[in-house]
Amino acid sequence: MQFSSFRREWSAAPVREMLAGAVATFALIPEVIAFSFVAGVDPQVGLFASFIISIVIAFTGGRPAMISAAAGSVALVAAPLVHAHGLPYLLAAGLLAGVLQIVFGLLRLGVLMRFVSKSVRTGFVNALAILIFAAQLPHIVGGAVLAYGMLAAGLAVIYFTPRITTAIPSPLICILVLTLVSVSFQLPVMTVADLGKLPEALPIFSWPAVPLSLETLTIIAGPALAIAMVGLLESMMTATVVDDLTGTPSSKNRECTGLGIANSVASLFGGIAGCGMIGQTVSNVKYGGRGRLSTLFAGAFLLMLMVLLKPWVSQVPVAALVAIMVMVSIDTFDWSSLKSVVTHPKVSSAVMIATVFVTVFTSNLALGVIVGVLLSGVFFTFKVARLLQVEIVADTTARRLTHRVSGQVFFASAGIFVEAFDIEEASGMTVTIDVSLAHFWDITAVDALDKVVDRFKAHGIAVEILGLNEASATLIESLNASTKLREV
Repeated sequence: MQFSSFRREWSAAPVREMLAGAVATFALIPEVIAFSFVAGVDPQVGLFASFIISIVIAFTGGRPAMISAAAGSVALVAAPLVHAHGLPYLLAAGLLAGVLQIVFGLLRLGVLMRFVSKSVRTGFVNALAILIFAAQLPHIVGGAVLAYGMLAAGLAVIYFTPRITTAIPSPLICILVLTLVSVSFQLPVMTVADLGKLPEALPIFSWPAVPLSLETLTIIAGPALAIAMVGLLESMMTATVVDDLTGTPSSKNRECTGLGIANSVASLFGGIAGCGMIGQTVSNVKYGGRGRLSTLFAGAFLLMLMVLLKPWVSQVPVAALVAIMVMVSIDTFDWSSLKSVVTHPKVSSAVMIATVFVTVFTSNLALGVIVGVLLSGVFFTFKVARLLQVEIVADTTARRLTHRVSGQVFFASAGIFVEAFDIEEASGMTVTIDVSLAHFWDITAVDALDKVVDRFKAHGIAVEILGLNEASATLIESLNASTKLREV
């Protein structure tokens, strides 16, 4: 079983895996360089990090075929620390963030992803697609006519080449064709060399040059925690998307630990921390990436391009990379969700739209997902609270009033529970509260039951509780409620 798993993750269709990884590599270059500027560091810091993270997580990660690298969400969190204290403190924060992520995985907290609804995941994916496209606008808007022409030609190659052949991924053909045309005709277009300084040597091991003191820990603790949480959230969300795309499961806890190891190693080699990259991952999966080899090759190929093939890569037109990223954004967006907004329940659509809007307008992926999860929780709470019912049956002959409670009694429905009991209606009668179809979940629910019984007793009305289940009875007993319950 272990051998078959190893074979499936590493040796299945190696050529296809490497070609898919190569596509992901070219999709990484413009974003990583852009994110490096956002973080306030040289492009080589982001490129080194992406190479190392991809290599390490190919072995340690829990989601095969996922591409992880220096990401924009982490860059946004890291920028204030770099501006205030410099790169060494960012590297130290990245190292600490990696340790926190390892602990998160070892504590098996990846299970928290179960609380992220499909509506939030869809909103997350759509928001990222919009952000990926928006990131290309500075290279598109206001450019020369030639740049628009190159972009159109690149998109044409990407979308029409597969009709002729699928042996080589069309984005790679796009890069080759546009580069040959640009170089042959010496076209005055922006190239990769114009984006920023590329690496000139291999990364070297170096401990962050910061004092080992409590003051340093105080400076980096907050940013490290933020980097760790944002990185984990984006990686977990990306892993879940790949699970859906491939129809295969993944180990979220292993992914947490693997990301922590990768970020720790990247920080020790002068790179910024990173996380899962959904756009590049979708691109990798689309072109056949299914195993760990595609992730490994994406990192190895990035190093080859940046160091060994630097003179050639420097001449690649930015329009070719923008065309790839536009394709990635189109493929990442869940177009069926536009129709679902009308057909799905309004609450689910509201959660999805809120996730998109918060993420896009704040450029904060973590905040968008958190808002989506909170809204999902609030809407679910109200929905469950409305399911609580109290049926009243009066027996005038026996002078008995029976309240049959069904549903969940908790903080959101406790008020509805209390309001269902009318003191005046029960005057002169014996009250029975049948809770055999109900469950009391928390201290607010217990307090509500306690309050109802006390009100009846204060008016001289006898109260009898029927059907209290064992779990509810145990909760009430542990909270030392004043209600006197008698099981019948």
